[in-house]
This record gives sequence, C-alpha cells and structure tokens, in this order.
Amino acid sequence: MSDTASYTSALATRYASPAMVSLWSDEHRARLWRRLWLVLAEEEGRLGLDIPERALAEMRAHLDDVDLEQARAHERRLRHDVMAHIQHFGEQAPAARPYIHLGATSAYVTDNADLLVLREVLKLLLGRLVAVLQGLRDFAWRHRELPTVAYTHFQPAQLTTVGKRATLWLQDFALDAEALREALRTLPFRGCKGTTGTQASFLELFGGDHAKVRELDARVAAAFEFAEPIPVSGQTYTRKIDSRVLDALAGIAQSGSKFATDLRLLQHEGELLEPAETEQVGSSAMPYKRNPMRAERVCGLARYLVSLRENTAYTAATQWLERTLDDSANRRLVLPEASLAADAILILATNIVAGLEVREDTIRRNVERMMPFMATERWLMLGVQAGGDRQALHEMIRRHSRAASVELERGAPNDLLDRLARDPGFARLDAAALRRELEPRRYVGRAPEQVAEYLEGPLNDFLSSLSGFAVRDQAGVTV
Repeated sequence: MSDTASYTSALATRYASPAMVSLWSDEHRARLWRRLWLVLAEEEGRLGLDIPERALAEMRAHLDDVDLEQARAHERRLRHDVMAHIQHFGEQAPAARPYIHLGATSAYVTDNADLLVLREVLKLLLGRLVAVLQGLRDFAWRHRELPTVAYTHFQPAQLTTVGKRATLWLQDFALDAEALREALRTLPFRGCKGTTGTQASFLELFGGDHAKVRELDARVAAAFEFAEPIPVSGQTYTRKIDSRVLDALAGIAQSGSKFATDLRLLQHEGELLEPAETEQVGSSAMPYKRNPMRAERVCGLARYLVSLRENTAYTAATQWLERTLDDSANRRLVLPEASLAADAILILATNIVAGLEVREDTIRRNVERMMPFMATERWLMLGVQAGGDRQALHEMIRRHSRAASVELERGAPNDLLDRLARDPGFARLDAAALRRELEPRRYVGRAPEQVAEYLEGPLNDFLSSLSGFAVRDQAGVTV
C-alpha cells in the first residue's frame, strides 16, 4: 500500500520536524537496539565471559544495515518484536548468535532505547525553547516602553506595556526550559536488571559474583553516557519516569496555549498580529479575512498534548507488580506523539514570535479611548487637593464614567474629561489641569524597568546556562 493510501500521523507528516520524527522511527530504534546488544556483549566480555572477538566484530559491522522488512517477517512468525530483531541480527552476524541478548530480557533494549530517545527529545526541545526565549526577549526589549491597555477578565484595566506583556509569556517558557533541563538531568538509565529486576540471570552468568553484576550495570550505563543506572526496577523502569517527562512536555503546551490565546485576543483587537504570507488564504468564502491560524494551531496541538499527560499518569498508576504489558501499545502511541506535538508547538511559537506585527497606531488609539477612565483616580485626588469632598467627587466621576461608556459603545469618542470639566463639582480645576493627567507613560508603573531588570538579570543568566543547547536542524515544516 502506498503512503498516500494509508493513514499516517498528521504530527509526523504536517507539524513536527524531520529531526523529531526520525528520533521515533523504527530504523532509529532498531539501530539503538543493536548498539545496546553490542555494548552488553562487550562489557560482559571485559568482565570475564568468553565472548569471541569475531562475534563482537560481526556485531559492529552490522549496527546500521537493519532490514526492517526482514525483521517484520520474523515478527509475523514469532509474534515478538524483540525476538524478531534478535533473529535478524543473528542472521547478519552468525558468529554473534550465541551471545546476542545474553542474560537480558526484552526490556533491556526496549526500555533503555526509549530512555536514549527521550534524552535526545529533551535536548531537541530545549534547543527549541532557547529559540523561543531569545525571540521573545528581543521582542520584549524593543517594546518595553510602548504603553498598551492591560486587561483583567478581558475588561480594560490599568495600562501596561507591550514588552511587559511579552515578559509574561517569556517567563512561562523559561519555567518550561527549567523543567526540561531538570528532567534531562535526572533521566535515569534502566541498565541491566534482568527479567524481574533482580539481576538473577547476570548473577548466574558471573558465577554469583555480585560485584561484577554491579559493575556490568554501571559500565553499560556509562557507555551510553548516563551517570548511573536506575537503582532498582521491576522488569521495566518505573513508568513514573514517563509521567515526569510528560509533565514537562505538557508545560510547554500550557505556555504555548497561553501565548497563542493572548495573541488571538490581541489580533481581534487589531493590536498584535501573527505573521501572514503574501498569498496566504484566510477563508475559502471570505477573501478579506486574516485569521490567526498559527496561534489557533498552537492551541489545538496544546490541548492534545495536555490530554496525553493524564494518560502517562494513568499508566504509571496501573502497572502490576514487576510488570504488565498493557503499557506497551499505549507507550508506543503516547511518547512519540507527545514529543512531536511539543516540537510542533515550539516550531510554531518561534515562527510567530519572529514575525509578530505590532500595530502601534491601533494600540495608541485604544489607549486614548481608555485613558480618561485610567485617569479618574488622579482626577479624584486633584479634586480633593483643590478642596472638594472626596465622596461627592467619586460619585460625580462614577456617574459621568457610566454615561461616557454608553456613548463610547455607540462609537462616540470618550468625552469623560469634557463632562467633568463642565461639572460644577470640578469647577476648581480647569480642563488643562485634567488633560495633563492623560499622558499614558505616567500610568505604566515600573513596567519598562521590570522588563529591563528581568531580561538583563534572571533571563540573561538562565540563557547563559543553556548555551550548550542549540537547535541542530532546520525545522523543515510548513507553519
């Protein structure tokens, strides 16, 4: 059946990068399995088992020439994927047949390979997060002083700045990067634990020598650049590890969705727009439309990824004793899909941030419409200082504000200042005195300073600590 006549994951074909897709490919997994078998045999030989050099040489010669179709033919017959690959490897390296998988159980290759892949996933995603952080940092710095209406309950509140709002998104993504770095730092290796985690098979191979069994476990972990293997396991490593990784990936989804949702709201207001291609079509029926399609896609992918977090929690909670197999099919779906979804979200976020369009004239008009309301507290204080009664002045401002709001909703300009200037209660103040209180920059508080302090302090230090992570691929996807 051709690729176009069969179902494929949209995450793999439309949204995620080739780099992430390749990490979860059958070919990559098979090559990892062969490396795991080779390292196991090498270290068993170094610790005293009689494993001929010819066997090791044949294994080394066939690490990468896996014939997946041949392996699948074996699996159809054996109904066991690991045994199928053992058979195929043994056909290519006949001198190694007696030593491939010696003392191991299936989880030696399946679990350890999954952990190797997850380590690369976390590294790739950290690199993508660095790109998002750098893009938002530059955007926040450029617009740190640009006043804009802040919203609570999506109702106009006091002013903030465009850059300060961007630091809210920035800080969320920085927290995700911290979580990923911690997940990467603490990711264990399963190592060589045997059928039920007791290492009984290895103890038998080494004639009851506990020290050699411990050494084998440590050496295999070190060969794959893990500090140490997980201290104890059943047949599989605890599925809480998967759940912890999904917690970090779901955090990316949460931050991405918050950022994208805010952008969708701001694009509705005409203040901030995601990038759009010259010939991009917003609607098949309404040619004039410019929809926030990338932000909407982020939200859709994020919702899917957050839902997968619950799945891994259930898997960790429902494992039986030393192992059960109901996790296997589930993990084959969830771990790759979650990784691809997180990858797609960060690719989209990076693309959006790089092309954000700031409509300063619209922002300024929206600020001007709201400024008389923002200034009411200052006007109240001025009226009191001029000898007015605070409670009476408060009621006048409330009454005129409501009336001005009604007219504003009908499309009229905000005439609150004129209404107050005509009111006898504010006779001690002229309109010029009231108008001087309408300078927006007086109402943004420490927003510009907060942006500068965060970018030049905590964020700069954090990005410096992540300097070793960089995106090593071109995304290669259409966003």
